[in-house]
Amino acid sequence: MSLVLLAISLSIALGLLAFRFAIFALPVMAGTAAFLQVHGGGAGFGLSFLAGLAGAAASVALVIAILGFARNPFLRLGALGLFAVPAAVAGYALAHGVAKHALEPGVMLTLICGGCGAVVAVAAMINLNALGQGLLDP
Repeated sequence: MSLVLLAISLSIALGLLAFRFAIFALPVMAGTAAFLQVHGGGAGFGLSFLAGLAGAAASVALVIAILGFARNPFLRLGALGLFAVPAAVAGYALAHGVAKHALEPGVMLTLICGGCGAVVAVAAMINLNALGQGLLDP
């Protein structure tokens, strides 16, 4: 019985952690891609690490600048959607990793994982919008 409660509490903690880290899905993806590109070109680990950090910072700075200076709501929604897509993939994978042991593969598992991906994507959009308004407002 205590093992079941531990599994439930860890699943809840993992879900909360996903909501907190969903905002960082795109920078991690951009940083990893920059690292692999520079490292594949023959650069050393240190230079590749710096390129990864620069790629991650550039992705965040671009979206924050768009959120801060753009007045067009569709442009702002596009910038938020750019962050939401990797967050949705991460939320789907998180739910699938947890729920695949409890449910058989099928429609119900797909619906639960898709719902979790949508919730994580919306949470990332809300968190990033609040971050963008908080940083650039006087």
